Amino acid sequence: MINKYQPVCIGLQETFLKSTVSTKVRSYNCTRKDVATEISSSGGVCILTSNLYPSNTLSLHTSLQAVAVQVHFKSLLTVCNIYLPPHDTVSQYDLNQLMNQLPEPFILIGDFNGHSTLWGNNDTNSRGRQIEQLISDHCLCLLNKDQTTYFHEPSRTFHSLDLAICSPSVYPLLSFDVGSDLCGSDHFPLLLLYAENIVCVTERPRSYIFQRADWSKFSELAEITDTMVQTASINDAVQIVTESILRAAEASIPKSSSRPRRLRKP
Repeated sequence: MINKYQPVCIGLQETFLKSTVSTKVRSYNCTRKDVATEISSSGGVCILTSNLYPSNTLSLHTSLQAVAVQVHFKSLLTVCNIYLPPHDTVSQYDLNQLMNQLPEPFILIGDFNGHSTLWGNNDTNSRGRQIEQLISDHCLCLLNKDQTTYFHEPSRTFHSLDLAICSPSVYPLLSFDVGSDLCGSDHFPLLLLYAENIVCVTERPRSYIFQRADWSKFSELAEITDTMVQTASINDAVQIVTESILRAAEASIPKSSSRPRRLRKP
């Protein structure tokens, strides 16, 4: 799936990882929250973020199984991944507090284990009503249509448990779909794409190759003079200095190729 879609972020739920087990996926950074008992590990969430895009982990103060990152793709975007176990009692207060910690715009994805006719189920249960209330209280947008996302093997039935929710400002920019391959799981993957990029990204951001920089030329071109900062506005001064540094970098530091690297098959 990574080779096919080259995703910016990957959200995983029910990772069942112990804190002693490291997670390494080539070309991706990992942000995770593990849940372990004295006997075994259970639940757990993880976000894998492509190292082709600047990102940072957000510190969440919550007892919920949730992690979040901010990634700069097109613009700065918060991505939060959550898992709500089906038999746990989830506080509406905890859900609201989590929303209050997410900088906008954000995307909230995860396995909510809630039934609602709003996202394709035949019934609405108490967890589903909780999620409906969360969406309403925070004026959020549901990206799901009516596709099923979960296959219950014992009963051979399909349900919608996995959701993608977002801030109103990014809703028009996103395209939602559900993958057709379970990939060895009982949940189908949710696919979120920018509307103007229905196909996967074909180029990666070019980065400076500092090892090959001509630092003498850079120092000469990036010289900061007194006249640059003698302006009435601090913002104007910052912009002038920044533009000078960027022009010097463009002239003296080579950049990497924009062609995407194909990942090796495991």
